[in-house]
Amino acid sequence: MLQHVPSSGVRLIRRNDRHEIRKGIRMRCQVVRERDFRLIGDTSLDLSPNGMLVASEHFMERGENVIVSFQATNLGIWFDTEATVARVIEGRRVEDRGVTGVALSFTTLDTVKRLILRGHLRRVPPPLPRRAQRIDWSATVRSIG
Repeated sequence: MLQHVPSSGVRLIRRNDRHEIRKGIRMRCQVVRERDFRLIGDTSLDLSPNGMLVASEHFMERGENVIVSFQATNLGIWFDTEATVARVIEGRRVEDRGVTGVALSFTTLDTVKRLILRGHLRRVPPPLPRRAQRIDWSATVRSIG
């Protein structure tokens, strides 16, 4: 947890909402919408064992199902999984830097392949944060008492 001391002397405790650290990997992939088998993206912007951010100009709804296929290691292993659209990035926020896309959460990635992917991603640096980490107000209040 990161801590920040404002002028009042209270330490604000920051929290990390991510289960896994995303890694800044720009790679080729195929993301196909399940309902009409339309290709909605072919370039990942970042990747974790739990999901990926894919550049896309297509309109998607949160919760839509997609099929994802990519190769992330030098072993020649294909990672094929179903995923759900977790977030739609419309490029309107300053931190989006004009990028549009969808954040995907893998739903059926095999456990062994997830472990292989996690091991591969340990060697890749994380992307620079696009926004400040959230403050964990409960932990901050507990630390005061």
